[in-house]
Amino acid sequence: VQLQASGGGLVQAGGSLRLSCAASGRTFSLYNMAWFRQAPGKERTFVASIKRSGDYTKYADSVKGRFTTSRDNAKNTLYLQMNNLRPEDTAVYYCAAGNSWPFSLRNVERWGQGTQVTVSS
Repeated sequence: VQLQASGGGLVQAGGSLRLSCAASGRTFSLYNMAWFRQAPGKERTFVASIKRSGDYTKYADSVKGRFTTSRDNAKNTLYLQMNNLRPEDTAVYYCAAGNSWPFSLRNVERWGQGTQVTVSS
């Protein structure tokens, strides 16, 4: 599967963005999916993950209650709805595919190319 993330941009603190990750091929529904982010000068960290069927999700503590991940297997697309954004959410956001659960950096089998999210104060 190949992944293409989009939807990033510049937003003020308190605003919202929705990221999308379009997958090519017919195997999208076979993968657990996740979002990671990497701020300048920092390591890439886990943001959210969702199981193949979409019936179970997991979030980093820093985004719980503000971010929601979902997927549409018929459209081969993963989403990340980000509300109440904060300046510390500024990062490049990456979508990822893997087969293990829980999802971690070690489990990633495919990466998307990343999309920049910048939150101004």
